[in-house]
Amino acid sequence: MNRDEAKGKLDQVKGKVKQGIGKAVGNERLHDQGVVDEASGEVQEGVGKVKSKVGDAVKNIGERIKK
Repeated sequence: MNRDEAKGKLDQVKGKVKQGIGKAVGNERLHDQGVVDEASGEVQEGVGKVKSKVGDAVKNIGERIKK
């Protein structure tokens, strides 16, 4: 797991917590911020996964060239 994936997961958790607190106390703005944080985290995690796959592909190409 790279930094983007970890930060994305953290933002998703933070967003879910904000949503829960916002709903519990009747704060619609806090709830909506949580929705945004969660969605942002999902995107960032996806970016991290793509970076990992590209890095793995480059590494595999490098290993094949060395053979």
